[in-house]
Amino acid sequence: MITTQNILATAKKTIVSESQSIAKLADFLNENFAEAVQKIYHSKGRLVVTGIGKSAIIAQKMVASFNSTGTPSLFLHAAEAIHGDLGMLQKDDIVICISKSGNSPEIKVLVPLLKRFDNLLIAITGNMSSFLAQGSDLVLNTTVDNESCPNNLAPTNSTTAQLVMGDALAVCLMEMRDFKAEDFAVYHPGGALGKKLLLRVKDMLENSLKPMVAPDAPIKKVIFEISEKRLGVTAVVEDNKVVGIITDGDIRRMLNDRDSFADLTAQDIMTKNPKTTTSEAMVIDAFNLMEDFKITQLIVVDNSEFKGVLHLHDILKEGII
Repeated sequence: MITTQNILATAKKTIVSESQSIAKLADFLNENFAEAVQKIYHSKGRLVVTGIGKSAIIAQKMVASFNSTGTPSLFLHAAEAIHGDLGMLQKDDIVICISKSGNSPEIKVLVPLLKRFDNLLIAITGNMSSFLAQGSDLVLNTTVDNESCPNNLAPTNSTTAQLVMGDALAVCLMEMRDFKAEDFAVYHPGGALGKKLLLRVKDMLENSLKPMVAPDAPIKKVIFEISEKRLGVTAVVEDNKVVGIITDGDIRRMLNDRDSFADLTAQDIMTKNPKTTTSEAMVIDAFNLMEDFKITQLIVVDNSEFKGVLHLHDILKEGII
C-alpha cells in the first residue's frame, strides 16, 4: 500500500540523491572549465548547444540562459543536425555537445562532422572515455554515480548535473561581462524586472487623459473634469503652471462640510504645492514616492509644464509591483 509517508520518503530520497550528485560536480571542475569560459567569452561567433533526448531539453534551457545573460546562443538538435541543420553553423561558432553516455549513434555521427568544420567542440558528458569525450577539444565532467530512478535508467541526476554545469558557465560569463541588473532588464523588457528598471513615467501617460481646470473654475466644472478623465484627480493650472491639485476625496470632504458650493471655485478647495514627478523619472521611483506620502496619484511636470497624471492603478496594472 502506498502511503503519504512512502511518497514523501521517495521524494526526499530523490532530492538528496540529486543534491549529492550536484555537490560532486565541484570536484570535477578543472582547467578545462576555465578555458571553456575564456574561449566562449572571447569568441567572435555564437555559442551553439546541441544534444539529443533529455540532453536536448537541457541544451534548450542552457541556450535560454545564455541568451538572456549576454551570450548569443542557439540550439541545434543533434538528430536534425545530421539532416541539414548543420548549415546554421558558422566558422567562428563554439559548439557545446551534451550527452550522458557520449556514445549515442547521433553523437557518433555528429562529432566528426563538427570537427570537419573546425569549430571548437566542448563536451558535457558523464563518460570521460566516450566517443564524444575523446573527440572534443575540452571536456566538462558531469559523471553521476547513479540516477534517482528506481531502475537507474530515467535521466534524473545526470540531467540535473548537466543543467547545473550550464548554469555555472552562464554565471561565470555574466561575471566576466560585468552583467548587471540593468543589462538583464534590456533582455527582459516585458518582465517585471525589465519594467521596473526600464519603464519611465512618460511611457505610461495617456495624452487624452490630462485633467486640468483653472483656479477660478466653478466646482461643477471641477467635478465634471474629475469624472470625465476617470483618474480621481484634476490639476489646477494657471498660465500652464500647476498651482494645486483636487482629488475626489477633496470633493467628498467639501460636500460633507457645506450645504452649498455654488460660490466656491477650484482654488478654494485645492491643495497647494502637490507632490510631482517628471516624465523622465522611472516609474518605480514614482511609485516609491506615492508610498512615502501615502497618495495614489502624482502630477507630472516638466520644466513647470503640466504633462499629465500618473495613477497608482496604472502602475499596478503593469505588474511592476
